[in-house]
Amino acid sequence: MSTERIKVFKFGGASVKSAEAFRNLARIVQTHGGRQRLLVVVSAMGKTTNALEALLGQAYQQQDVAPGLAELKEYHLQVLQELFPEQEHPVHQRLEHLFELLRHQLQRIASGSNFDKVYDQTVSFGELFSSAILHHFLADQGLVNHLIDSRKYIQTDNNWREGRVDWTWTERLVRRDLPQLLQEGLVITQGFLGGTNNGLTTTLGREGSDYSAAIFAYCLDAESMSIWKDVEGLLNADPKYFPDTVRYPEISYQETIEMAYYGASVIHPKTLKPLATKKIPLYVKSFLNPEGEGTQICDCRFVVTAPAYIIKERQCLVSFGVKDFTFISEKNLGTIFNALSELRIKINLMQNSAISFSICTDDNPEKLQLLIQTLRDQFVIHYNTELRLYTVKNYDAASINRILQGKRVLLEQRTRTTFQLVCRSQDV
Repeated sequence: MSTERIKVFKFGGASVKSAEAFRNLARIVQTHGGRQRLLVVVSAMGKTTNALEALLGQAYQQQDVAPGLAELKEYHLQVLQELFPEQEHPVHQRLEHLFELLRHQLQRIASGSNFDKVYDQTVSFGELFSSAILHHFLADQGLVNHLIDSRKYIQTDNNWREGRVDWTWTERLVRRDLPQLLQEGLVITQGFLGGTNNGLTTTLGREGSDYSAAIFAYCLDAESMSIWKDVEGLLNADPKYFPDTVRYPEISYQETIEMAYYGASVIHPKTLKPLATKKIPLYVKSFLNPEGEGTQICDCRFVVTAPAYIIKERQCLVSFGVKDFTFISEKNLGTIFNALSELRIKINLMQNSAISFSICTDDNPEKLQLLIQTLRDQFVIHYNTELRLYTVKNYDAASINRILQGKRVLLEQRTRTTFQLVCRSQDV
């Protein structure tokens, strides 16, 4: 198939949070999509995913979901009324139908349900709402487009909340249908969502819409992929924490993958691998300043222009000590790693001494208690919560001093290019 001029655009929740945001998205598609065949991947509107997670929690605990559901529906209806003032527009019926399906889904949730499974069936509605609105709005702007259900194309296993992609089957389905649709107009689809072979919904991990776009780009041998954010490109730090950020004009796949692994929020950790495999360049652009240069992530030699500062909040530091005062052995580590793997606990930092082994991980109280129950007979376990993990890539003396200032360090580690420390969140 001839796919040299296919582009993939991904728009996150902030770029569809309001009626004006949808109008801005349409302008970007019209002015920057060019004459290329364009596939657009869209996230849920604004903070919709958070709202759906809250509703799921209430339903799981058999609490009244009606107020929260009404508030979420009103948010979407306000945007609809601004974009489609005529009440007979078909998008109104479509959203009404989707919210009715969501209401039934919430009613069916029992306290003993598989939480991760019902999570995927419930939280996925956010992207169904936003993609339906975008499809109808772009059509009203004169942009011919097809709305497809990504769950019928991105095929995964049933590893709920982090579905593993069946690449062979996914690529076969995408290549079967999408090239022809792209010849006819835009293709609109949802981020974050996949599907199993028996028709159930899976999700690809929190913030997984970037990954969805990369999957489609890979399967279509796209010319490029662009992520439209509320920042000017890939920055060396989060502006919420550092006022003097630096934009990287160009950065390598490898460097970005490492930054994503350590927790940089701009790119989803899984996004880069399929793009790097086929050397598809990724552009990080600002939907607030579409004409800006942004950042190109590609197969290049990265020249360090500034250290990268990465912060992960809500961290937990867990230390395992042997009970008989012997050394930590490979057998001990194997036991710990097996427990971590079974509970799907990701290690963000680890360090061992002669008689203890410590890990820093995302703070998940339920999983932490299960971990302690699993290993308390074999180890003395201590832990601290409400921590913050700092990572500095390509550090120098000045960047380390900047991070250390005013902090009580609980754990510190440095390699040739990376410096990390764990401290309390309230430390200045």
